[in-house]
Amino acid sequence: MDGIKQIPYGVSDFRSVMEQNLYYVDKSMYLAELEKQPRTLIFIRPRRFGKSLFINMMRAYYDKSLAGEFDRLYGSLWIGQHPTPLRNHYQVLYLDFSRIGGNIDSLIEEFNNYCCGRLDDFIDTYREDYPAEGVEKVLQSKNAREKFNLINNMAMKYRLPMYLFVDEYDNFTNTILNEQGEAMYHAITHADGFYRDLFKLFKGMYERIFLTGVSPVTLDDLTSGFNIGWNVSTQPELDKALGFSTEDVRQMFTYYREVGMLPARSDVEQMIEEMHPWYDNYCFAEECLTDGNRVFNCDMVLYYLRHYVSRGQAPKQMLDPNTKTDYSKLKRLIQLDRLDGDRRGVLRKITEEGQIRAELYTSFSALEMTKPDVFPSLLFYYGMLTIVGTRGSQLILGIPNNNVRKQYYNYLLENYDQACQVRTSLLSSGFTDMAFDGRWRETLQYMADCYKHLSSVRDSIEGARNIQGFFLAYLNLNDYYLTAPEVELQHGYCDFFLLPNLTHYQSSHSYILEIKYLPKKEYAEKAESQWQEAVRQIQGYARAPKVELLRQGTQLHLIVMQFCGWELARMEEVEASRQI
Repeated sequence: MDGIKQIPYGVSDFRSVMEQNLYYVDKSMYLAELEKQPRTLIFIRPRRFGKSLFINMMRAYYDKSLAGEFDRLYGSLWIGQHPTPLRNHYQVLYLDFSRIGGNIDSLIEEFNNYCCGRLDDFIDTYREDYPAEGVEKVLQSKNAREKFNLINNMAMKYRLPMYLFVDEYDNFTNTILNEQGEAMYHAITHADGFYRDLFKLFKGMYERIFLTGVSPVTLDDLTSGFNIGWNVSTQPELDKALGFSTEDVRQMFTYYREVGMLPARSDVEQMIEEMHPWYDNYCFAEECLTDGNRVFNCDMVLYYLRHYVSRGQAPKQMLDPNTKTDYSKLKRLIQLDRLDGDRRGVLRKITEEGQIRAELYTSFSALEMTKPDVFPSLLFYYGMLTIVGTRGSQLILGIPNNNVRKQYYNYLLENYDQACQVRTSLLSSGFTDMAFDGRWRETLQYMADCYKHLSSVRDSIEGARNIQGFFLAYLNLNDYYLTAPEVELQHGYCDFFLLPNLTHYQSSHSYILEIKYLPKKEYAEKAESQWQEAVRQIQGYARAPKVELLRQGTQLHLIVMQFCGWELARMEEVEASRQI
């Protein structure tokens, strides 16, 4: 194994990656592109897209103190063959605001202490560029603002260019906003708030500034004090600067197969195809819709690769368990427990339809992010939506993949579980019977009974969409199928297609479900005609050419369910003999 590059899962330090022979997906070509942009940049991306590794690669490239390590660190990379004039040109200050925590009462002190520590490291690194007495003044000061000003004055006097990198610029402010409320958040980001004052200090002090985070909210609230930033998050030239392209993944997996860490029989293209619906499909720039190339979540790809290398097969659980922590953080950021009716409606529409038409706002304040028109933009920056198309002048934002779709379903499940105690152990056994034995009636009846119990607390929202949302959430608890809502079949859209996931389990049965709803007052008059129409529809779906491919040799069951208000009134399987 000597000389074989190890998988860099969870590693964000660029120098460690290069010095310890870890695999690195080269993103250095984007440095030249960034230098064409304005000098103060903001680059927003969701969690687990490699922001910290990218910013660490940047800081090492521009750091003058690391000039002697350039060939060792960058010799094998694109930028090593095409260095820019700014290579190793700057004194570099790196701040990571995710490091700041502690009790809210000591936040200012914690913030000051963190900045003081970083500034002491800075002045010690570049002490040869400054007079000894100036260095000592900085080190003796206990106040971060004073340290910043002392360094700024000396750097200007001796014409020493500086580059500031801020990672997770919005981390602790998002925490404050969601845990302490708007009053505390406003106090630190407006007027004489210490965080706003810090950004005012940055203006004019640094020749270049690069900030990363997961949302533009804090940035917008700081604008009056820091109005020189340029948000390049949706620039087409930088669409794939973070995350992995399909070619990145192909090269990486081919490498590990060639060095023997993946089984020789491994089909790289098949592995990419398997990961695609779970980790891929991100598009951050409208102009990139036409190129057909989307972006993978890099941490998810590394999770899959690491599992394949250690076990010789794909993980049964396609979702990295660490995403549970991400979901809990996301709940706090989006304030899922405090959503008003309008934003709940937005989430429900996205969950049930998979997409929403919306304007993409590049900046908005904490106050504005509660507006239902702005809410989809917040979901976009957190990676819960991505650009999937256009309609006229509007963007269509959609759920990028199954990984994210599961997070929406978790939100629905939590809402339903508050009102209806569904025994998931019964569902698990029922799904097993459906997959291997074709025994579907008991499980679907149990789900319908659970839905009926919601009526006592949710009288105002009965209807076809609500039924579909309920079934969508709970059907996705199964391990044997990919539950695909609204699949286009024979010029129509079936409600649910339970697509067999044969990679992990050799299921014998697949299902198309058609769910119909009538209010109680209309049921007697319209039930039979609606039923016959449902039968015609589901028979038509079954005749669609791609059904043969989707069912993958399993026995296909066509199930029609008809609800009268909250109650399942009729449920039957359409016999194969009736599939014309």
